Amino acid sequence: MTRTGPTKKVDRSYESGRLTNARSYLQAARDALALAQEGSNTNPVMSQIINAAIAYTDTLTAQRKSVVNQQDHMAAIKLLRECFGRNLPSSEERRLRRILTEKDEVQYGARFGRYSDARQMLADLEAFAAGAERQMLGG
Repeated sequence: MTRTGPTKKVDRSYESGRLTNARSYLQAARDALALAQEGSNTNPVMSQIINAAIAYTDTLTAQRKSVVNQQDHMAAIKLLRECFGRNLPSSEERRLRRILTEKDEVQYGARFGRYSDARQMLADLEAFAAGAERQMLGG
């Protein structure tokens, strides 16, 4: 078994609540990016994107194994792979990794968030979210 980091057991209600949050974070990111313009600091937009990706990941692992990752968000990728095995497309894993790799710099760093980076990150999130929604429907 691959080391996945600290996890927490959750009940079935957690899954639906986390999915609602994931969808809300996604919409908040879309709305914020629509209001931003070239030259804006888009770290707040990217922060919403990261929160959405984490919430979608939690939803999937809660649905599949009644567990969610705690603390180490990069370990969430390993937990997701453990939950889905070969049924997790490599493209979805890459998208999630690209998003989560930015977490520390976007949320705790001093770097100015570029509009083009936020647009790309949102595209990655939308593709990841669509895949997550399909997985939740069993497809």
